[in-house]
This record gives sequence, C-alpha cells and structure tokens, in this order.
Amino acid sequence: MKASPSNDNHALHTPLLESKQKSSKFIFVTFGSIVFLMSMVALALTINQIQNSLESIEITPLTNISSSEKLPRGVAQGVSAKSNPSHFNEVSYNWTKDMFSWQRTAFHFQPQNNWMNDPSGPLFHMGWYHLFYQYNPDSAVWGNISWGHAVSSDMIHWLYLPIAMEPDKWFDINGVWTGSATLLPDGEVIMLYTGDTDNYVQVQNLAHPANLSDPLLLDWVKYANNPILEPPPGIGSKDFRDPTTGWIGPDGKWRVLIGSKKGQTGLSLVYKTTNFINFELNDNYLHAVPGTGMWECVDFYPVSINGSNGLDTSVNGPHVKHVLKASLDDTRVDSYAIGTYFIENDTWIPDNPLEDVGIGLLLDYGIYYASKTFYDQVKKRRILWGWINETDAESDDLEKGWASLQTIPRTVLFDQKTGTNLLQWPVEEVESLRLSSDEYAEVVVTPGSVVPLNITQATQLDIFAEFEIESLTSKENISNDNIDCGRGSIDRSDFGPFGILAIAHDTLSEQTPIYFRLSNTSLGSSTNLFCVDGTRSSKAPDVEKRVYGSKVPVFSDEKLSMRVLVDHSIIESFAQGGRVVISGRVYPTEAIYGAAKLFLFNNATNINIKVSLKIWHLNSAFIRPFPFDQSQ
Repeated sequence: MKASPSNDNHALHTPLLESKQKSSKFIFVTFGSIVFLMSMVALALTINQIQNSLESIEITPLTNISSSEKLPRGVAQGVSAKSNPSHFNEVSYNWTKDMFSWQRTAFHFQPQNNWMNDPSGPLFHMGWYHLFYQYNPDSAVWGNISWGHAVSSDMIHWLYLPIAMEPDKWFDINGVWTGSATLLPDGEVIMLYTGDTDNYVQVQNLAHPANLSDPLLLDWVKYANNPILEPPPGIGSKDFRDPTTGWIGPDGKWRVLIGSKKGQTGLSLVYKTTNFINFELNDNYLHAVPGTGMWECVDFYPVSINGSNGLDTSVNGPHVKHVLKASLDDTRVDSYAIGTYFIENDTWIPDNPLEDVGIGLLLDYGIYYASKTFYDQVKKRRILWGWINETDAESDDLEKGWASLQTIPRTVLFDQKTGTNLLQWPVEEVESLRLSSDEYAEVVVTPGSVVPLNITQATQLDIFAEFEIESLTSKENISNDNIDCGRGSIDRSDFGPFGILAIAHDTLSEQTPIYFRLSNTSLGSSTNLFCVDGTRSSKAPDVEKRVYGSKVPVFSDEKLSMRVLVDHSIIESFAQGGRVVISGRVYPTEAIYGAAKLFLFNNATNINIKVSLKIWHLNSAFIRPFPFDQSQ
C-alpha cells in the first residue's frame, strides 16, 4: 500500500483471492434617496442602542466557565470521566438510522438500551454466570447509577434480569457504584460496593442475596447499618472507592483492597475483617506508586507460574505470582504489574520496578477501562471483564439510545515464556458462534500492495492469521529500534507495517489496519510493535480516531500471529497468543453491512510477507430479557 493510498487505491488491488472453500445599475429619484438616508440614520441609532445594551451584559470567556461545566460527566461527582467533552464542538455527521443500527454489536454484551459502564461483582452461582454492571435506567448518558444484572450459562448468550440495586438509601443515593463479590466457604455471597452518599462522600457498603437458593439471585438486601467503611484520615472524601474481592489469610482474616491516592501517589488500602462488617485498616499500603494519580477499580489475584489453570483468589505459595491492577483515573488506562505478595504484612512488590503499576504494562492498549476478574470455580479459570466506552459524540449516543458495551470475557494466565506478561484470550465459548470458515494458505503480499479477500458480510468475524517474513535484501539485521506506531499504517519502513484491513470499504475510503511493525527480520526482539490504526476508520468528524499500539515480545521459535474478533463497531485484537491486546471502536459511514470488506496489506519497503489465515463467520448471540412468563 502506498504512503497516500487514497490517491490510487484501485491500482494496488490484485485479483480477488478465492478461499479454498470457496450586473445593471439603478437611478434613484430624490424622494427615494431621502427615504434611504433616513433609514440609515435610524439603523445607526438602533445599533448604538444594541451596543450600549451589550456593554451591560457580562460575557464569560470559555476559560472562566466553572469547572463543573467543563468537566466530563462523573468527574465533579468523584469518578472517572464518563463522557467525551473533546467532541462537544464537533460538527455532527449526518448519521442515518441504518448507520446507528449497524453500530450495535451482535455478540458482545450490552444492555437493551441506555448507558452502561463498569462490570461489577461477577460470579458463578447455581449454574449461572452473573454479571452486574453500572447502569443508567433513564438515559444513554452517565447518571442515576444503578446495578444492572444479567445471567448466562456460557458468558456468550445472556438473559437480562431486573435491576439488582438502585440508589435509594442515604449511603448510596448518588450512585450504587462499582463493587465485587466474595464467595464464602459456606456458600454465602458477600457483595461489597461503593456508595456515593447524600453528601457526596464515597463509602463502602455491604449487600447480600435475599435468597441464596434462588439461582438467579434476583433480590438483594443492603445491610441496615451501612456504610461499613468511610474514608480514613488523610484520604479525600472522593478518593475512596471500588472494593476488591476478598481473600483469606492463614490467620483466618479476610483482606479487601480499596483504591485511593494521596496527592498524586496512587495506592491501595488494605482492610482486614472476619465478618465483613467490622474492619481494621492496615498501617501500611499494599502498594503505592508516586505520580500515578487516583487508582480506581483495583484488582488483585494470584496466577500460577507453571500451571494452565486459574487460581482462587485466596491461593498463595512458592509457585504463585500476584497481579496488581489499577484503573488510572488520570490517564484512563488499566495498568498492571506482576510481583510477589507478602502475606505476613500484606504488602506487594513488583518483579520489575521499572514496570510498576501505572508506569508499565497495560491490560489493553486501546479503548478499555474498569476491568475486573473473578475465579470460575467450575472450569478452574480466571475470567477478565472490561468496559468499552463509546468514542463518538454524546449527542449521537442519545440519538441511538445506548452507550457502551463489555468485552468478550477473557481467560487470564501467566506468560511462562516472557515471565513478565499476562496472556489474555477470549473464552472458549465464543467458538460456539462459529459458522462457515474460509482458509488461505501462504498468500504472498509484496511491498506496497493490498490484497482483497473474498469475505462477504465481514462485520462478524473471528480471524486467526500467521505471518512469515522474507527479506528482499541483506538489510535484515539493520535495527529500527526507534520505531513506534507513529501516524499509523501510512508510515512506511523496511519492516512494516503489514497486517489486515478490517471493516474496510472496497475503495479503502474507510479502513482499520491491524498490523505488525518490526525492528528487523530476526524475530526474538522486544521492540516489535503491534498496532491498530483508527485514523481512517470513519469519515465522520464527531468520532475519536487514534492510533493505538505497544511493543510485543516475539521469540525466535514463534511465528508472528494475531487473532482478531470483529463485531460491528468493536474490534478486539490479540497478538502472540494474547501477550498484547488492543480494543478499538469504529463508526464507519460507508463500510457497513455488505460494504464492509477484509484485506491483507504490506506497507513495508524491504520484505515480502506470506500470510496464512483461517476466518470464521460468527453467529449473533442470543441476548434478550429473561422469559419469566415461561416455565423455567
């Protein structure tokens, strides 16, 4: 593909590959001139009066608008931004109902309508996976935050249930915010959550199911003596939120973390309890990192360094590492680090201080926030949920009637090859949506070319692609160590970019490249890049279009590989078995429905690439209200 592909895209296309499967002047009379002059005098007097009136009006410059007016939704109340003020002054695109309809996903969980954000309290109970989530039952913008609730037998097909908890008590009247579930050995379910009080103070509250024998856990009871925790001395009233799942120590006491900050130092507070009603605050933090700002939605869990299963939250031992994750309010990313947990004083240190929480690795390098894990005791795996917000204008969300979705749930394992990364992978259940498949073997894509693939309805796909590199000269060991994702896929270099174009129009007027960019052709370098370029994903001006990416370790015995889940307006991309993940939103105006296509491209200047792909068309998930009127 050329550096400016919009100029001659068609010249780059090779034949369509088939899969194996298939002016005057006027004279005025004296009277008319007098009338004209009198009119002008009157107009001048009127303008003077208007100017005098305007001088009495106070015009407020934009820089003097109150902070609450400039701030995105949620920030004034003490949570992370829940709107995109950068789009307030953008000219809205002339969206049609068909365009909006296309944007709604087919197999990602989202409510029937209105606003959704953080996943909360996920758990498995009596045959059902339960997902609670931050929800506004009244509008497609953030506010009146309640707990939405849905259940599933496989985390793919979902049934909506009635709202689980509403802001109806003094201790949560301004919002039932994010929380976590803890399963006790006797089967009891403990739900801790943050409430925003009538005085806008963040407190921690306790709730439990009204009837544990109800598989659907429809009714929830809030503890009468809530709140159970208030901000301790030295912690701001709006800097105390999002309790984690509890874990038990050898002393029989349960530990819970709360996210917070002091100044610009992000930190996690440790509380201990035996009954989830009375708590004691540890003298020390679990961990703190200067300069990282408020830590929200803290998560803490063990991973096995040599096993293939997930671990219950209370597991510890010589073959266990602990993951500490924080959602960073200042930068809106989910950052994690792997390290060692010391149960004797409830502290944690990262294996690599240079890649500590907030300054190192991200769970997802795209649009992603407020993630939470839980342990699936049935299939012995740790499952990760994440919130994907809209990146269009708020007015667009109001018009279409909904905003936000959840990622496909992912399993989480320790990367035994790097020893530094997590591996995230879509849960195996997503494969049940696979319909027909197309295979392409060793397709050669030469420098500067684009190859269309014979894929119809390319808006619901599961793509697996492997790439082999053939250097064209002896430059293969010349380093390009200063490479980055830069301006996206139009920046050409010896060894990239190359990859696929998803949700692409046949003319390439709209496209989303997902690609690798290498430091050299000798794999085994940690300076290889995996990127997603959204800058040409839409012609609409009122959507965010950015380039996302990260370095990805690639070992000499590995092929370059990616897995990409395409579901209308969301694309989730996994590099090297989930070592790096990038989620992105796309809002095309032309590349929708049957006009959405899939291509291979090679914008490198010094290599051929050979690509093998398997592409599955995915069915839509069955997501609807629970059929209470039918026999269960």
